[in-house]
Amino acid sequence: MANHRMQNENTDFLFNCVLALKNLDECYDFFEDLCTVNELQALSQRIIVAKMLSEKRVYSDIVKETGASTATISRVNRSLQFGCNGYDHLFERVKNGEDQK
Repeated sequence: MANHRMQNENTDFLFNCVLALKNLDECYDFFEDLCTVNELQALSQRIIVAKMLSEKRVYSDIVKETGASTATISRVNRSLQFGCNGYDHLFERVKNGEDQK
């Protein structure tokens, strides 16, 4: 099991709330209440950057298509290379049709 540096009672509650969401509409409602537009755009941008990096896309293409800074791309790349494999697990599930619509 990975070392979860962020793990605490508050984070556990947040993650359990996310796990309780049943479909895209519930996700939109919850995240719209939880996040500002900019926060949600930043999260969305990071996951798209991670997907593109996992597809071996080059930084210049990612910048052009997402508007992400090279610093953001580098940060996401570090997570892909040295993180807890969270992106990889989800991308595999989504690819296999386990995502909720």
